[in-house]
Amino acid sequence: MNWEDEGYLLNKRRFRENANIVNFFTYKYGKISGIVYGGTSRKIKNYLQISNKLFLINNSTKSNKSGYLKVEILEAISPKYFDDKKRSCSLLSTAELLNILLPEAQSYKNIYSSLNNYIKNLDLQNWPIIYILWELKLIKDLGYGFNFEKTNLEKNIISVKIDNIIYKVPKFIINETIPDKFSNEIITHSLFFTRNLLLNKFFLPNNLFFPKSRNMLEKYFI
Repeated sequence: MNWEDEGYLLNKRRFRENANIVNFFTYKYGKISGIVYGGTSRKIKNYLQISNKLFLINNSTKSNKSGYLKVEILEAISPKYFDDKKRSCSLLSTAELLNILLPEAQSYKNIYSSLNNYIKNLDLQNWPIIYILWELKLIKDLGYGFNFEKTNLEKNIISVKIDNIIYKVPKFIINETIPDKFSNEIITHSLFFTRNLLLNKFFLPNNLFFPKSRNMLEKYFI
């Protein structure tokens, strides 16, 4: 099965002497795995970085087997934030979450579009808010939708019940608004909320390990 697509690098590990086994999140085919020969060479290694966007050419003899990938860089995203621990950690978190939660070879164009949108807005000052909204959309797009009743309460943090579990939820999430100003406390409460949702919906029921990068991202705002 031969195809071409674009995608974000989610994971890589060394394979033999000069190759990598990689996972990509692609626009048309969802999460796919393959082998990149020469992946340890200086030329390819420089842009085979987690969260970079690449053009992929896949060659495989059978549709259910990992193919051989030729890759070309479309956008070097991760190097932009090597000196920014928070933003860099958020990119690792998105990659790890998608790598763990997405099934193989199923198209998720809405999730791909929302990831595009998050990365496009990563230079904005309110990027932590956009990241939180990205996690919420990911949860909903994976089939665990929920609704809140909008509120006029003055409180910034409100208790709500989802599937008989009480969560502390920042008001901006309930009202689906992006606040003009926000504090580390609001970001922390928001990340607590989305983390607990992810744990209760996906990770704990399936005995999955929660990403270290996601835990680290939370700690940066405490």
